[in-house]
Amino acid sequence: MYFLYTILAALSFYYVLKWMKRRRYFTELQRLDGKTALITGGNSGIGKETAIALARRGARVIIACRDSDKAVKAVRDIKLKSHSLNVLHMELDLANLRSVKDFCTRFLHSEKRLDILINSAGMPSVLDWTDNGFSMCFGVNHLGHFLLTNLLLHRLKECAPSRVVTLTCSIYKYQKLNFQDLNYNLLPFFTYCRSKLANIYFSQELARITEGKGVTSYAVHPGFVQSGWTCHYSFLFRMLMTVIMWMFFVPCEVGAQTVVYCAVSDEAAKHNGGYFVDCRPASLRPFARDAGVAKKLWEASERMVKLA
Repeated sequence: MYFLYTILAALSFYYVLKWMKRRRYFTELQRLDGKTALITGGNSGIGKETAIALARRGARVIIACRDSDKAVKAVRDIKLKSHSLNVLHMELDLANLRSVKDFCTRFLHSEKRLDILINSAGMPSVLDWTDNGFSMCFGVNHLGHFLLTNLLLHRLKECAPSRVVTLTCSIYKYQKLNFQDLNYNLLPFFTYCRSKLANIYFSQELARITEGKGVTSYAVHPGFVQSGWTCHYSFLFRMLMTVIMWMFFVPCEVGAQTVVYCAVSDEAAKHNGGYFVDCRPASLRPFARDAGVAKKLWEASERMVKLA
């Protein structure tokens, strides 16, 4: 009898975990032939799965990442899984503003189209600094993508209708921005929360300033995903998180569904500046919908990256 109870308890636990990880799949197969998609951090995790999905739909896919060796392997894998040869990589280090500017110069010179920009690359909560003296989380997750998007914005307008999808996280709700110390880097987890809140404000303000110009913007929480972000931490922490992620987090392919939805779906296009979870619009905390704060952050970010 004890054995039976153990089996029932194990099965119950398994199905509870499965229920907790249930997600919608985006199954619409709109073609993207003739369109170009740029994905930061496309060599792994959600970015890579997004690249596969867009390449499979016929898009020309460019993954932008720092590690060239990993990028070469990722391009090979994306081509194999998407059955598309129209995939390539370009070097980009979001922790270095000079690298961002050089990348944009090379991209604009070599690529005539940009229809979809996926700001997917991200840095977890680590106590570190960028080459320009910004906290690593805020510098990579927000400022690097802020500068990249602005320098490519004219090309996005030329190729309208075009879309910008920026990955954020639901933990934005645990912090508010402090404009006296945007570069806060004392408690890494709170720094990460602030960077994800900044992603939301950025997406909203981008939608406002490009209203009527053919560029739409979306912030996406992909869910908690079994990605490789733990590589920045100790061996023991990685082992612990491997177990936790297996139990509660979703695979990268599942996490990419909402990103692809916002990049492709006609329905998503109706919610410019929206926040999306599980392939549908979701509500935000009131403080995360403050247009005044979004505009103030945009202006502060322009000064921080010295954007004329």
